[in-house]
Amino acid sequence: MQVQVEGMSCGHCVKAVTRAITELDADAKVNVDLGAGRVDVQSDLSPAQVSAAITDAGYTVKGTSV
Repeated sequence: MQVQVEGMSCGHCVKAVTRAITELDADAKVNVDLGAGRVDVQSDLSPAQVSAAITDAGYTVKGTSV
């Protein structure tokens, strides 16, 4: 799934978002594209779970697509 995220601007943001998702699913594959404001996630988590994890990490989710 792809998640559009606002507020990411640095390596710390990449680590924070990746950690938030992998804490819920240790096997998740997470790729953060800072320039595009996009997080690509391969996981068994639902879009709602991924969005909640990113929001809890302090970022704004603008939308998801599967």
